[in-house]
Amino acid sequence: MRKKLLLGNWKMNLLVGEAKAFALASTSLTQKAKEHQIMLGVAPTYLGLQTVLASNPELIVAAQDMHFESKGAFTGEISGDMLKDLGVSWTLIGHSERRSYFGETNFSCNKKIKKALSLGFTVVYCVGETAKEYEENQTKQIIHDQLSVGLQGVSEEEFSRIVIAYEPVWSIGTGLNASAEHAQDICSYIRQTLATLSSSKASDAIQILYGGSVKPTNVKTYLLQNDVDGALVGGASLTVESFEALLNEMI
Repeated sequence: MRKKLLLGNWKMNLLVGEAKAFALASTSLTQKAKEHQIMLGVAPTYLGLQTVLASNPELIVAAQDMHFESKGAFTGEISGDMLKDLGVSWTLIGHSERRSYFGETNFSCNKKIKKALSLGFTVVYCVGETAKEYEENQTKQIIHDQLSVGLQGVSEEEFSRIVIAYEPVWSIGTGLNASAEHAQDICSYIRQTLATLSSSKASDAIQILYGGSVKPTNVKTYLLQNDVDGALVGGASLTVESFEALLNEMI
């Protein structure tokens, strides 16, 4: 049976002191999550990673991105080896903001995913369609391309360390929510596609998250869907109070 996963993506928010305060205050939440078989984590900025790891060791701590090379002349980048050296073992790859603002492609995501997996990371691979693609009924084709290219060369064993986050780009931070029916339809399609890329056994075991203006008031609606195993949450994960409200709705 797949465990539920609540993962907060802090994006470019929270100073180190704020991140530490959150982590310390969330120790009761990680205990509550463990009691209810729910996985709980956050993706801080690079600067907050070590502080959050040290302040709440029970919290999953993920990087928001990583480079596909171990070292070299890549000014401003952070390698997986550097993250691993800190004790980080999870990373997001391919978030829509990385794709939109920084030119991330399915091919570059694939290089990063394979590097991360080679280092033992768990990868949260983000997929989703833009408003234009949604309006033109291209959602499933876009998702298929993101999965088939992004996960090319990933072995069945490595699929056990993949989490997929479906985030319709038109819903992220806009207040526009995809219906629960749409979320289930696409997450079910993702699981079917993963079965063709690996095996039914592997796809049945993979956690698929929904993201896009997820709040305490709507998270339960999504989690009631058969193929939605959790949520990747932005703004609603920035305070302990809101994060706890999300967790409570998942219990």
